[in-house]
Amino acid sequence: MIADVYSFKGQKDYDRVKKEGKLYQSENFGASVLKREDDGYPRFGLIVSNKISKLSTQRNRIKRAFRDALRHNLNRIQGGYDIVFLAKPTLERITAENIMREMDAFIRDSVFYKKNK
Repeated sequence: MIADVYSFKGQKDYDRVKKEGKLYQSENFGASVLKREDDGYPRFGLIVSNKISKLSTQRNRIKRAFRDALRHNLNRIQGGYDIVFLAKPTLERITAENIMREMDAFIRDSVFYKKNK
């Protein structure tokens, strides 16, 4: 499980990042990224809408896979970023392992990748 310091506190955080952030695309998800003024913990939000699946069990499976991939990559993400991940309909058909692989590649190529460990 990811600690609360890595989560958004309300709808206004999601709205701000979606409105002001820069959108990056991957094959199965998008990410809206906004650099904050502070260098605190990176914060994340996930949006898996009903367009992805009408079944809440499917949407929750996707969210669990995303959170797991984020948990494994937390040490590779710079502080001071707010990131909202937006699921695409193709995510319904891929496995958690493939989500992890795609997330690894996405973070490695991103602006918020921590170059030195």
